[in-house]
Amino acid sequence: MLKPLAFIGLLLAATAASQAGKQPADHVNPLLGTATLWDSADIGYTPTHRTWGAEVFPGSSLPNAMVQLTPVTTFRSGSGYQYEDTVIHGFAHTSKGHWNLCHIPLLPAAGSILAEDFSSGFSHTNESAHPGYYQVYLDRYHVNAELTSTLRCGFHKYTFQPGAAKKLIAQLSMSNERVRSWDIRQEGDDAFTGFQQTGEKMCFYAKSNHKIKSIDPLGTGRRAVSVVTFEDAAKPLELQIGFSFVSTTNAKANLEKEMLGKSFVQVRKEATQTWNELLSKVKVSGGTERQQGLFYSTLYRSFLWPALRSDANGDFTDQKGHVVNKGFHYYTEPSLWDDYRNKLVLLGMLSPRVTSDVIQSLIDKGEKTGFMPTFFHGDHAAPFISGIYLRGIRGYDIQSAYNLLLRNATVEGGTRPHITEYNDKGYISEPDISNPNVETKAKAGVTKTLEYAYDDYALALLAKALNDTTNHSMLMKRSLNYRNMFDPSTGLMRGRLANGDWITPFDPKFPYYEYMYREANAWQSSFFAPHDVTGLIGLYKSQGEFEKKLDDLFSIPWNGVEAYNFSGFIGQYCHGNQPDHSFPFMYYFVGKQDKSQALLNHIMDNFYDMGTNRLSYAGMDDAGEMSAWYVFNAMGLYTFSPADPDYIVSVPLFDKVEIRLGDKTTCTIVKKGSGLKISNLTYAGRKVDGYFISHHELLRGKKLVISTR
Repeated sequence: MLKPLAFIGLLLAATAASQAGKQPADHVNPLLGTATLWDSADIGYTPTHRTWGAEVFPGSSLPNAMVQLTPVTTFRSGSGYQYEDTVIHGFAHTSKGHWNLCHIPLLPAAGSILAEDFSSGFSHTNESAHPGYYQVYLDRYHVNAELTSTLRCGFHKYTFQPGAAKKLIAQLSMSNERVRSWDIRQEGDDAFTGFQQTGEKMCFYAKSNHKIKSIDPLGTGRRAVSVVTFEDAAKPLELQIGFSFVSTTNAKANLEKEMLGKSFVQVRKEATQTWNELLSKVKVSGGTERQQGLFYSTLYRSFLWPALRSDANGDFTDQKGHVVNKGFHYYTEPSLWDDYRNKLVLLGMLSPRVTSDVIQSLIDKGEKTGFMPTFFHGDHAAPFISGIYLRGIRGYDIQSAYNLLLRNATVEGGTRPHITEYNDKGYISEPDISNPNVETKAKAGVTKTLEYAYDDYALALLAKALNDTTNHSMLMKRSLNYRNMFDPSTGLMRGRLANGDWITPFDPKFPYYEYMYREANAWQSSFFAPHDVTGLIGLYKSQGEFEKKLDDLFSIPWNGVEAYNFSGFIGQYCHGNQPDHSFPFMYYFVGKQDKSQALLNHIMDNFYDMGTNRLSYAGMDDAGEMSAWYVFNAMGLYTFSPADPDYIVSVPLFDKVEIRLGDKTTCTIVKKGSGLKISNLTYAGRKVDGYFISHHELLRGKKLVISTR
């Protein structure tokens, strides 16, 4: 019998011996973020159900790849993998970290198989993960499973016990989405093909190093599986599988282009090299081993979504279901409500060509529907595209993007619900609802108004850059609509009825999913005007009153309400969800930068390796947003207003940070001193006034020196 612990020991020894020194990928722990928080001290309340962890997957993928080859421990649960689970149902080939995907789950097996129960137990002591590689020992079948991948292909290597009858269970009736249809069939002696149709149709072509005896159906309905039985052979079973969202023909071509003929070791080595090339675009010196591990783990996690959808030959299936080829790489939509805040700017900094193609993919989708796509809430393709364009990144049709975004901002029935009311009244109202609860569904009028105002500002910047002075003026005027939600009697943003009255009763500590606020309460919503902080402060009687309100935000205790998407508190501030992630910086604007830094340090030190196993985030990673928050703040920069090509400067964790922007320029950030207060900022030897530095300055490739005391 294979000794799994001995195998892992040899594997780790070989890996260590092959490294002349630690590379960035060696700092990465793909299991970070897979565990759930259970302790009320970590969560902020006593849970009666599983709280949301970071919801990330531990399996193999390349940056922004089509394939994410990863274990499934629980279907319909985030990424499909929960660290506290004890069984594996299969290895899926797509994952985002939300409640979708997990296409085409496959599981090696031996012996008799029951359709109603074929999952295998496993232990974390016999599990390992590395960028581009995942390994686990399946206790039930005594199989050591190893996985690696390319952009569009997965490589499975299964080491069975000697003499074991090798089988593969294809559970094509299951994914994290509703499966509409599926098919699998043998092709030749050693290959099989098929597809799984959910919202998307994912096709595959699999090549085996063993001959196939048969493919047999087992079970019915959601328990229907297909069992692939292989002829006996002494060597490990290896499957090389190409994927495509166009056709099995393209899946085969992708396999032939990227993987066929290569060994498992070679593919894994190339995957590691790809990750090291990306991660080494940021080099950090100093800090603790833990901080370096968190930094490179969060940097890694920031580059897994959006995901590639075009084939090696350029084909993709467009929004209308047509197969087209337009000369760019086609990607899924970003999680715009979450990651416009930081992650998409980080993508632009380090992978500008991918970012250009992501924008062109959005444009292609928008041209089919008449509106620029968004995700979940708001209209945040506007700050994403404006911010990238103003940073000088090109390679997409900016005029088409602008026209679509302008339609979003002015035409009812598209991306911005209630846009007519917003235009006419300057705010979005709520219905008068008696006794609303956490899950009340309504218009989320406060959040929409605040976000539309910022989106208007972002689009106004683009209008100015494109010399559209008329719409620039209109949009800049509308960008002040956030003020219409400010209630002077409470000093907070508050919902209004259609007649303009404030909603009563009003409890600013009570959270809602979609009533007045979107996944937030009044405290977590009231300081969002990143484009007009001076104007926001002006709504208060004095800077002192505003500072006191900030003090209350970070000190008034959470009221114990249990709600999904709310965990990890500093007072009312919730780091486990996105809406208030820029709020720790607000002290900068009242001359108290060191108070902000104390909060930033506390968050970085306490909210990214939480829980019993030190593998939990404070909340959902949301396609990399939570991770990118850490990356930026650890470097000493943050995208306070992502539509603007500027960064607010803070005290980095590291003594020295070198950032390679794009493919050529390297800028350097140096920290002097160990205090919280920034006493001096210089760039290229010249003093920086204030705390902001522009992207274009960083592109000069000079040294930013942050002196502290």
